[in-house]
Amino acid sequence: MTGRIAFQGELGAYSHEACRQARPGMEAVACRTFEDAIEACRSGEVDLAMLPVENSTYGRVADIHTLLPGSGLRIIDEAFVRVHINLLAVPGTQLSQVKQAMSHTVLLGQCRDFLKTHAITAVTGADTAGSAKAVAEKGEPALAALASELAGEIYGLDVLARQIEDQSNNTTRFLVMSREADHSRRAQKMMTTFTFRVRNIPAALYKAMGGFATNGINMTKLESYMVGGSFTATEFYADIEGHPEDANVKLAMEELKFFTSEHDIVGVYPADPRRD
Repeated sequence: MTGRIAFQGELGAYSHEACRQARPGMEAVACRTFEDAIEACRSGEVDLAMLPVENSTYGRVADIHTLLPGSGLRIIDEAFVRVHINLLAVPGTQLSQVKQAMSHTVLLGQCRDFLKTHAITAVTGADTAGSAKAVAEKGEPALAALASELAGEIYGLDVLARQIEDQSNNTTRFLVMSREADHSRRAQKMMTTFTFRVRNIPAALYKAMGGFATNGINMTKLESYMVGGSFTATEFYADIEGHPEDANVKLAMEELKFFTSEHDIVGVYPADPRRD
Protein backbone atom coordinates (compact mmCIF):
# COMPACT_ATOMS: atom_id res chain seq x y z
CA MET A 1 0.00 0.00 0.00
CA THR A 2 1.33 3.43 -0.97
CA GLY A 3 0.57 6.73 0.73
CA ARG A 4 1.62 8.35 4.01
CA ILE A 5 1.18 7.29 7.62
CA ALA A 6 1.71 9.57 10.64
CA PHE A 7 3.17 8.62 14.02
CA GLN A 8 4.16 10.44 17.20
CA GLY A 9 7.87 10.86 17.89
CA GLU A 10 11.17 11.24 16.06
CA LEU A 11 12.19 9.10 13.10
CA GLY A 12 13.41 5.80 14.54
CA ALA A 13 10.80 5.67 17.33
CA TYR A 14 9.06 2.36 18.06
CA SER A 15 5.94 3.85 16.46
CA HIS A 16 8.03 4.36 13.31
CA GLU A 17 9.05 0.70 13.54
CA ALA A 18 5.36 -0.24 13.82
CA CYS A 19 4.68 1.74 10.62
CA ARG A 20 7.42 -0.17 8.81
CA GLN A 21 6.10 -3.53 9.97
CA ALA A 22 2.38 -2.93 9.42
CA ARG A 23 2.52 -0.64 6.36
CA PRO A 24 5.96 -1.18 4.75
CA GLY A 25 4.99 0.49 1.49
CA MET A 26 3.91 3.77 3.07
CA GLU A 27 5.98 6.86 3.85
CA ALA A 28 6.19 7.35 7.62
CA VAL A 29 5.67 10.95 8.79
CA ALA A 30 6.96 12.01 12.22
CA CYS A 31 4.70 14.22 14.37
CA ARG A 32 5.49 16.04 17.62
CA THR A 33 2.40 14.91 19.58
CA PHE A 34 -0.41 12.35 19.38
CA GLU A 35 -2.80 15.22 18.64
CA ASP A 36 -0.62 16.26 15.69
CA ALA A 37 -0.62 12.72 14.28
CA ILE A 38 -4.42 12.50 14.61
CA GLU A 39 -4.92 15.94 13.03
CA ALA A 40 -2.57 15.09 10.14
CA CYS A 41 -4.80 12.10 9.32
CA ARG A 42 -8.07 13.93 9.95
CA SER A 43 -7.05 16.83 7.68
CA GLY A 44 -5.97 14.55 4.83
CA GLU A 45 -2.29 15.49 5.08
CA VAL A 46 -1.61 11.77 5.55
CA ASP A 47 -3.71 8.70 4.80
CA LEU A 48 -3.36 6.84 8.10
CA ALA A 49 -2.11 7.30 11.69
CA MET A 50 -0.28 4.74 13.85
CA LEU A 51 -1.10 5.12 17.56
CA PRO A 52 0.14 3.04 20.53
CA VAL A 53 -2.61 2.05 22.98
CA GLU A 54 -1.05 -0.33 25.48
CA ASN A 55 2.19 -2.03 26.50
CA SER A 56 2.41 -5.50 28.05
CA THR A 57 4.74 -4.22 30.80
CA TYR A 58 3.44 -0.72 31.52
CA GLY A 59 -0.26 -0.94 30.64
CA ARG A 60 -2.33 1.54 28.66
CA VAL A 61 -1.21 4.73 26.97
CA ALA A 62 -3.65 7.00 28.81
CA ASP A 63 -3.61 9.92 26.35
CA ILE A 64 -4.84 7.77 23.49
CA HIS A 65 -8.01 6.60 25.24
CA THR A 66 -8.88 10.23 25.89
CA LEU A 67 -8.15 11.34 22.32
CA LEU A 68 -9.62 8.48 20.25
CA PRO A 69 -13.36 8.90 20.89
CA GLY A 70 -13.39 12.53 19.76
CA SER A 71 -10.87 12.13 16.96
CA GLY A 72 -13.38 11.24 14.25
CA LEU A 73 -10.98 8.54 13.04
CA ARG A 74 -11.73 4.81 12.74
CA ILE A 75 -9.60 1.78 13.60
CA ILE A 76 -8.89 -0.34 10.52
CA ASP A 77 -6.07 -2.53 11.88
CA GLU A 78 -4.00 -3.43 14.93
CA ALA A 79 -0.30 -4.24 15.14
CA PHE A 80 1.58 -5.94 17.96
CA VAL A 81 5.25 -4.90 18.00
CA ARG A 82 7.93 -6.53 20.16
CA VAL A 83 9.90 -3.81 21.88
CA HIS A 84 13.54 -4.83 21.51
CA ILE A 85 15.78 -2.36 23.33
CA ASN A 86 19.35 -1.88 22.14
CA LEU A 87 22.35 0.05 23.44
CA LEU A 88 23.45 2.47 20.72
CA ALA A 89 26.64 4.56 20.64
CA VAL A 90 28.78 6.60 18.26
CA PRO A 91 30.81 4.46 15.82
CA GLY A 92 33.93 2.84 17.26
CA THR A 93 32.73 2.92 20.88
CA GLN A 94 33.45 -0.06 23.14
CA LEU A 95 30.90 -1.14 25.74
CA SER A 96 33.43 -0.52 28.50
CA GLN A 97 33.57 3.18 27.51
CA VAL A 98 29.88 3.79 28.10
CA LYS A 99 29.13 5.50 31.43
CA GLN A 100 25.62 6.86 30.78
CA ALA A 101 22.60 5.70 28.78
CA MET A 102 19.88 8.10 27.67
CA SER A 103 16.28 7.21 26.84
CA HIS A 104 12.64 7.77 27.74
CA THR A 105 12.06 7.05 31.42
CA VAL A 106 9.85 4.03 30.60
CA LEU A 107 12.60 2.35 28.57
CA LEU A 108 15.20 3.07 31.24
CA GLY A 109 13.01 1.17 33.69
CA GLN A 110 12.89 -1.80 31.35
CA CYS A 111 16.68 -2.24 31.27
CA ARG A 112 17.62 -1.97 34.96
CA ASP A 113 19.43 -5.32 35.09
CA PHE A 114 21.68 -4.55 32.11
CA LEU A 115 22.49 -1.04 33.29
CA LYS A 116 23.31 -2.27 36.79
CA THR A 117 25.53 -5.10 35.50
CA HIS A 118 27.59 -2.69 33.40
CA ALA A 119 27.59 0.20 35.93
CA ILE A 120 25.85 2.51 33.47
CA THR A 121 23.92 5.49 34.84
CA ALA A 122 20.45 6.17 33.45
CA VAL A 123 19.82 9.62 31.95
CA THR A 124 16.26 10.67 31.13
CA GLY A 125 15.66 11.87 27.58
CA ALA A 126 12.54 13.22 25.87
CA ASP A 127 11.95 9.96 23.97
CA THR A 128 13.81 6.96 22.57
CA ALA A 129 14.61 8.11 19.04
CA GLY A 130 15.22 11.65 20.26
CA SER A 131 17.81 10.26 22.66
CA ALA A 132 19.53 8.41 19.81
CA LYS A 133 19.58 11.64 17.81
CA ALA A 134 21.07 13.53 20.80
CA VAL A 135 23.79 10.90 21.29
CA ALA A 136 24.74 11.13 17.61
CA GLU A 137 24.93 14.93 17.83
CA LYS A 138 27.06 14.92 21.01
CA GLY A 139 29.48 12.34 19.61
CA GLU A 140 30.78 11.28 23.04
CA PRO A 141 31.61 7.56 23.57
CA ALA A 142 30.70 7.83 27.27
CA LEU A 143 27.05 8.59 26.37
CA ALA A 144 24.88 5.93 24.71
CA ALA A 145 21.17 5.64 23.92
CA LEU A 146 18.56 2.95 24.55
CA ALA A 147 16.42 2.70 21.42
CA SER A 148 15.45 0.59 18.41
CA GLU A 149 17.90 -0.72 15.82
CA LEU A 150 16.00 1.43 13.34
CA ALA A 151 17.03 4.52 15.32
CA GLY A 152 20.63 3.33 15.12
CA GLU A 153 20.38 3.02 11.34
CA ILE A 154 18.86 6.47 10.94
CA TYR A 155 21.31 8.34 13.20
CA GLY A 156 24.45 6.38 12.26
CA LEU A 157 25.04 4.69 15.62
CA ASP A 158 26.60 1.29 16.38
CA VAL A 159 24.65 -1.38 18.25
CA LEU A 160 26.79 -2.32 21.27
CA ALA A 161 24.23 -4.71 22.80
CA ARG A 162 20.98 -6.09 21.41
CA GLN A 163 17.68 -6.96 23.10
CA ILE A 164 18.74 -5.94 26.62
CA GLU A 165 15.18 -5.49 27.98
CA ASP A 166 14.43 -7.19 31.32
CA GLN A 167 11.09 -8.60 30.10
CA SER A 168 11.52 -10.95 27.14
CA ASN A 169 7.86 -10.59 26.09
CA ASN A 170 7.69 -6.78 26.15
CA THR A 171 5.14 -5.88 23.44
CA THR A 172 3.26 -2.73 22.43
CA ARG A 173 -0.12 -2.81 20.74
CA PHE A 174 -0.72 -0.17 18.07
CA LEU A 175 -3.89 0.87 16.24
CA VAL A 176 -3.94 1.90 12.59
CA MET A 177 -6.40 4.79 12.21
CA SER A 178 -8.16 6.07 9.08
CA ARG A 179 -10.74 8.69 8.15
CA GLU A 180 -12.84 5.96 6.54
CA ALA A 181 -14.26 2.94 8.36
CA ASP A 182 -13.73 -0.55 6.91
CA HIS A 183 -16.14 -3.12 8.33
CA SER A 184 -15.41 -5.78 5.73
CA ARG A 185 -14.62 -9.25 7.02
CA ARG A 186 -10.92 -9.40 6.08
CA ALA A 187 -9.89 -12.32 8.30
CA GLN A 188 -11.38 -15.30 10.07
CA LYS A 189 -10.79 -13.72 13.49
CA MET A 190 -12.08 -10.15 13.71
CA MET A 191 -12.10 -7.57 16.50
CA THR A 192 -14.66 -4.86 17.18
CA THR A 193 -13.96 -1.74 19.26
CA PHE A 194 -16.75 0.49 20.53
CA THR A 195 -17.42 3.23 23.05
CA PHE A 196 -20.59 3.71 25.09
CA ARG A 197 -22.11 5.74 27.91
CA VAL A 198 -24.51 3.98 30.29
CA ARG A 199 -27.89 5.38 31.30
CA ASN A 200 -28.25 6.83 34.79
CA ILE A 201 -30.07 3.83 36.23
CA PRO A 202 -29.05 1.26 38.90
CA ALA A 203 -26.68 -1.49 37.69
CA ALA A 204 -26.65 -0.08 34.16
CA LEU A 205 -23.07 -1.18 33.43
CA TYR A 206 -23.74 -4.69 34.75
CA LYS A 207 -26.86 -4.97 32.58
CA ALA A 208 -25.14 -3.50 29.52
CA MET A 209 -22.37 -6.09 29.78
CA GLY A 210 -24.75 -8.97 30.41
CA GLY A 211 -25.53 -9.45 26.73
CA PHE A 212 -21.89 -10.15 25.91
CA ALA A 213 -21.64 -12.81 28.63
CA THR A 214 -24.90 -14.58 27.73
CA ASN A 215 -23.97 -14.60 24.02
CA GLY A 216 -20.52 -16.08 24.66
CA ILE A 217 -18.52 -13.08 23.46
CA ASN A 218 -15.00 -12.60 24.77
CA MET A 219 -14.41 -9.00 25.86
CA THR A 220 -10.66 -8.47 25.83
CA LYS A 221 -10.65 -4.87 27.05
CA LEU A 222 -12.92 -2.58 29.06
CA GLU A 223 -11.69 0.87 30.10
CA SER A 224 -13.49 3.82 31.65
CA TYR A 225 -12.64 7.50 31.49
CA MET A 226 -14.30 10.75 32.56
CA VAL A 227 -16.00 12.91 29.95
CA GLY A 228 -15.37 16.65 29.87
CA GLY A 229 -13.70 16.67 33.28
CA SER A 230 -16.90 15.57 35.01
CA PHE A 231 -16.94 13.07 37.86
CA THR A 232 -20.50 12.02 37.01
CA ALA A 233 -20.20 11.44 33.24
CA THR A 234 -18.25 8.29 32.41
CA GLU A 235 -17.63 6.77 29.01
CA PHE A 236 -16.41 3.23 28.39
CA TYR A 237 -14.10 1.84 25.72
CA ALA A 238 -14.32 -1.87 24.87
CA ASP A 239 -12.70 -4.44 22.58
CA ILE A 240 -14.49 -7.69 21.78
CA GLU A 241 -13.68 -10.71 19.63
CA GLY A 242 -16.08 -10.93 16.73
CA HIS A 243 -17.67 -8.96 13.87
CA PRO A 244 -20.81 -6.79 14.15
CA GLU A 245 -22.54 -9.05 11.62
CA ASP A 246 -21.99 -12.19 13.73
CA ALA A 247 -25.32 -13.34 15.12
CA ASN A 248 -24.16 -13.36 18.75
CA VAL A 249 -22.52 -9.92 18.44
CA LYS A 250 -25.70 -8.50 16.91
CA LEU A 251 -27.73 -9.74 19.88
CA ALA A 252 -25.26 -8.37 22.41
CA MET A 253 -25.12 -4.96 20.71
CA GLU A 254 -28.94 -4.80 20.62
CA GLU A 255 -29.04 -5.47 24.35
CA LEU A 256 -26.34 -2.84 24.91
CA LYS A 257 -28.62 -0.19 23.35
CA PHE A 258 -31.26 -0.65 26.07
CA PHE A 259 -28.89 0.42 28.84
CA THR A 260 -26.78 3.09 27.12
CA SER A 261 -27.50 6.72 26.26
CA GLU A 262 -25.05 6.57 23.34
CA HIS A 263 -22.69 4.12 21.71
CA ASP A 264 -20.34 4.13 18.71
CA ILE A 265 -18.43 1.45 16.82
CA VAL A 266 -14.93 2.90 16.57
CA GLY A 267 -13.43 0.11 14.49
CA VAL A 268 -13.78 -3.37 12.99
CA TYR A 269 -10.48 -5.00 12.06
CA PRO A 270 -8.56 -8.30 11.79
CA ALA A 271 -7.02 -9.63 15.02
CA ASP A 272 -3.23 -9.49 14.85
CA PRO A 273 -1.88 -13.09 14.76
CA ARG A 274 0.46 -12.18 17.66
CA ARG A 275 -2.57 -11.44 19.84
CA ASP A 276 -2.63 -15.14 20.81
